[in-house]
Parts: sequence; structure tokens; C-alpha cells
Amino acid sequence: MELSLHRLRILHEFSRRGTVTETAAVLHYTTSAISQQLDAMEREVGLELLERVGRRVRLTEAGRVLAEQAAEVLVAEERARLALERAQEALTAKLTVGVLATIAASLVPPTLAILAERHPEMHVRTREVTPEEAVTAVRDGDLDLAFVLDYPDSPTSWDLALESTLVGVEQLRLVVPGGRCDFDGPVALTDLADHSWVVSGDGTDFGRALLAVCRRAGFEPRVTHQVDEQATAMAMVAGGLGITLVADLGRALRPAGVDVVPLHDPLMRRVLLLRRAATRDRPSERAFLDAALEAASSLGLERGGTD
Repeated sequence: MELSLHRLRILHEFSRRGTVTETAAVLHYTTSAISQQLDAMEREVGLELLERVGRRVRLTEAGRVLAEQAAEVLVAEERARLALERAQEALTAKLTVGVLATIAASLVPPTLAILAERHPEMHVRTREVTPEEAVTAVRDGDLDLAFVLDYPDSPTSWDLALESTLVGVEQLRLVVPGGRCDFDGPVALTDLADHSWVVSGDGTDFGRALLAVCRRAGFEPRVTHQVDEQATAMAMVAGGLGITLVADLGRALRPAGVDVVPLHDPLMRRVLLLRRAATRDRPSERAFLDAALEAASSLGLERGGTD
């Protein structure tokens, strides 16, 4: 009997997700392709690994046993790749990195330029993700690393299997319609109680952080337009629809027709690089982190160390 590592990975994901649809979404396949691979694995082992219960499909006892062993095989495969990478004189590894929109537009290009100069044989792919997707994807091995954001007013706690490294600290500034607000210098949050906001909702880390600081200042922010992307929010501000906040890396996306004003008590957020603790010694990940730290410094962000 010869087992396919690729199919073991699919079976392992199915055991974690519980449905063919979710497994297909995580692995970026069609549902029919996943079903075909699972059928092929049943033929390989000569046992039924799946059974239909009503409209759902679940693992048989043999399927559960094989899925548990698959998890150990995949861990061993990752360790083997790490050992081989350490043995190479030149870094030729492939990395998949999760990025947020503002990070992709600002920090990623100089990071990859530095990496290409130092390790031209390394291959890095990026995938835009939400902060919530990034954490899950790194934990599950769908991404090798991911940039995430952390707000002191709404701190994030990580799974023990993950570790984060501080890449830089950003300051959040107020964005107002150009020439239409009487803010010449630093603005106190209390002066903004009667304004309409264009920001993400309280289901996001940014939204929760804004809500926390506004409540501490004694008011509930009047969120008129819920928008996740900073570039979109600033465009709406330029149209006179409210005010928003922009972080340092997002200022490059600033459109015409807005003014950026500092806050009296600046709000801060941290840019972190998230990875699995088990791969912290992987040379290619270390090389990417070093490049990201240098790029962040060149952009004026404060540097830090491992959390």
C-alpha cells in the first residue's frame, strides 16, 4: 500500500473542517476535486474512510484512525523540510505570506526587494487576507507567515502554537475633509463626539479599539458608514461623508481632498509578523522577518523584538 501525502493532507483537513465544502475552500480546490481525491484514497487503502449520514458525509472509524496518523505524518514532513532547508547553503525555499491591504501597498514591496537582493533563489507568494483569516491560516499551515495588527486598546491573544514578532509601531491620525474642518493642530477625541465616522464595525479589532478609546473619552462614536479598507474610508471622507483614522502605512493611500491631523493623545497599533512556533528556526522565515524589519525601519516605523 502506498499512501499519497497530498491525499493525507486532504483527509486531515476534512477531519478538521467536517465538510467537503469547507475543506475545498481551505485548500483552494473545487468540491468535486476533493471528493475525487478522497475516493481515490479509499481505493488506495482498500477501506471505507467516509460514510454518508443523511445529507452529510463523515469519517468512518478507519477514516478517523488514518486522519489522526495523517496529522503526525504532516508534522514529520514539515520537520523534514526544515532540516533540508537548514542543510542548504543558499535559501531556495517557497513561502506563502498573508498580507493586509495597507501592508501589501506599503511594507511588502520593500521587504521583497531586500529579500530578492539577499536571497535571489527564494520564492515568496503573498495572499491578501483579513486579520481573522490570517491567524487561522497560519495556525493550520495554509500560510507560512502573516502580517497582523494588534491594538493596545483591544489586545489579541494568540494560540500557544503561534508566536508573533513586532515589526513596527504605527500612529493613527485623524482624516477629515480637506478645508472643511477647523482642526489646525492636535485634536482631542472629545472634540469629535458630534462627528460622523467612516470606520470598520465593532466586529473587527480596529472597530473594537476605536469604540474602547471613544468610550474612555466619554462618548459613543457615531459610525455612519462601516468600511474595512482605509483607502475606501479616506475616499468617502474626501466626499464629505465623515471622518476616519489612518495609520502610518496607510498614509501613502491618502487621496486628494482630505487633511490628516494628529490626535492630542495618539492612538497606536502594532504591526506583527505571525508564524507557527514549531517553525521559528526555519531559515527562510528568519530571512523574511529580517527583511521585513529592515523595510519597516526604512519606512520610519519603530522596531521591536519577539513577543
